[in-house]
Order: sequence, then structure tokens, then C-alpha cells
Amino acid sequence: MSAMTSALRQLVAGRNATTSGVVAALLIVTVLASLSNLLVPEGSVLHVSTYTITLLGKYLCYAMLAMAVDVVWGYCGILSLGHGAFFALGGYGMGMYLMRQIGERGVYGNALLPDFMVFLDWKELPWYWWGMDHFAFAMLMALLVPGLLAFVFGWLAFRSRVTGVYLSIMTQALTYALLLAFFRNEMGFGGNNGLTDFKELLGFDLKADTTRVALFAITALFLVLVFLCSQAIMKSRYGKVVMAIRDGEARVRFLGYRTDHYKLWLFVYSALIAALAGALYVPQVGIINPGEFSPLNSIEVVIWVAVGGRGTLYGAVAGALLVNYAKTRFTALMPEAWLFALGALFVLVTLYLPKGLVGLLGQIRAARQARASQEASA
Repeated sequence: MSAMTSALRQLVAGRNATTSGVVAALLIVTVLASLSNLLVPEGSVLHVSTYTITLLGKYLCYAMLAMAVDVVWGYCGILSLGHGAFFALGGYGMGMYLMRQIGERGVYGNALLPDFMVFLDWKELPWYWWGMDHFAFAMLMALLVPGLLAFVFGWLAFRSRVTGVYLSIMTQALTYALLLAFFRNEMGFGGNNGLTDFKELLGFDLKADTTRVALFAITALFLVLVFLCSQAIMKSRYGKVVMAIRDGEARVRFLGYRTDHYKLWLFVYSALIAALAGALYVPQVGIINPGEFSPLNSIEVVIWVAVGGRGTLYGAVAGALLVNYAKTRFTALMPEAWLFALGALFVLVTLYLPKGLVGLLGQIRAARQARASQEASA
């Protein structure tokens, strides 16, 4: 019993050390990159360009999205192929606010209607655009709409006990339906072109270096907060029940737990994380269009989580950062071959690294400890 207790303590200590290391690494890199952009001259080797800052900010948004998928897939066994929908809806919420801030500085100089509405001969602002010129209301809608959609979808699916591949197909159908809807000009979201040509956020010029750095730092801060919050949830009693549902839902239901309620609220929480990531993503990349609803995007997120290691949170973060960095480098060299490389990567990870890179590192660490203990006993 004492040996088991000691092993559990070592496991908890190891996880706490990993959590602290991830948080410290994110904060240190954020601070160093920000200072290198603002304080180091452009000609210096240590200077970090604004382009790189924007790219890093985009990567962190993707890491938050990967964490959202890991929450439901890695810990609850719900393979969602539609989280790109919640990401895009959050992005459209932010995009609508940024469009309203353009005002008379648009191409057509209309203080009330965005340029695409003037071009399409709209006479008045649609009712669902009302209030989107206020930042607090726009951010509330950017989270509320995806959260409500996740609640309705999850309530219908989990109440009907839809699981496995059938649930995955339904989530994919959801994001594809939204893709088709947002492509239509009469929806009032810019159609194929989406929302773009943003000028400022809360009065700050989006093209200014200081604004870019601030957005990058805010994204890193939210990523850390979401990471710590998700860790706390998974270590709580609620998290233990969620993991039990993943490993044996029928047994958990037999014990008297309403498993559909646990899955529903975790699904909504995950959708809110994805929506927050989308809202932070848009002002940094400068555009949001229906392409973000593409089912392929949601499948890519699953690959990020699988590569990093699902059920760890920090594995999802690492996978998102590594795969997207590889995508940036690979598409610059051989853009046509990237999708083949991504597919091959997913197959190799599935066959040879079922626990991802984090699992591989854990195996290496365990082998070293076993070897050290053998040498000590000899």
C-alpha cells in the first residue's frame, strides 16, 4: 500500500511539474518575443518581426482550438469533427464588431452599412447586426451563439445516445451545413469573401506593431488560463466521472450517473474554448470567411491532437504548434505535397504512436528510469 501511495504521489508531482513547465515556457517565450519585437532594432539578429509575432499569435489560437478538441476527445472519448464551426462562429462575432468599427472609412463611405452590404444594395442593417458595434455585446454573442449551438446539438445527440462514428459524422455534417449557409450572400455575412479590411480594435490600429504584440500576449494569456482551468476541471470529481464515461459509459450509467449531462456540459465548455480561439484569431489574421467552416479544418485539428498526444492538454498544444510550424515550412517548399504529408503523418502516428509524441517521451522516460533502477539494484 505504501508503495502504491508513493507511486501516486510521484505521478501527481510529475503532472504538476509538467503543468508548471508548460505555463512557464509559454509565458517566457511570449515575453521574450514581445520585447524582441518592440525593443530590439530591426537590423539585429535578435529582432522578431511583426510577421513572426502575428504567426505565433495564430499558432496559439490553433493551440487553444486543439485543446478544445482534446477536452472532449481525449478525456471523454467524443470525437468531434465539427469544432471548426464553433471556431468560425466566434471569429464571425469578432469580425462583425471589427466591421462596424470601419464606419465611413470604408470604400463606399457608409457609416452604418459594411461595404459588402452597400455593394449588394442592402438598404438597412439586418437585426442580427444590431449592437455589434459595442465590444462587450459582440464578445458576448461570439461566445453565446456557439455555446447555444453546442448545447442544442449536444442535448439532442447525447440524449439520443448517439456515440462513436455516428456522432463524428453528425458533427461534420453540422459544420458543412454552416459552410454552405455562410457562402450565401443573402445571409448577410459577406458571402464567399467573408469579413475583412478591418481598421481598429477598441480604438487601436490593427496594423500597428504594438497592437500586434498586445494581441499576441493576450492570446498567450488566455491560452494559459484555459489550460489551467481545463486541468482543474479534469482533476476534479467531475473530471473523474468524465474519464470514467470515456472508459466505460455503460458502467457509469449503471452506477446512477446521468452521463448525457456530463457529456453535454463538457461539449459546451469545449465549444466556448473554440469560440474564444476564433475571436482572438480574426483580428490577428485580418479576415474571416466561410472557408473556416470547412470540415477539412476540423479534421486537421484532430490530427494536431493525435500527433501531440490526446488526453494531456499540453500534448494538444504541442501538436498544434509543431504541425502548423511544419505546415508553414512545408507549404513554402512544396505546397502541393502538404496534404499528402499530413495524411501520411496521421497514419504513422495512428500506427506507431497511438499516444502521440507525449506518449513517446513518457515511454523513453520510463525506460530510462527502469534502466537506472536496475543499475542501482545491481
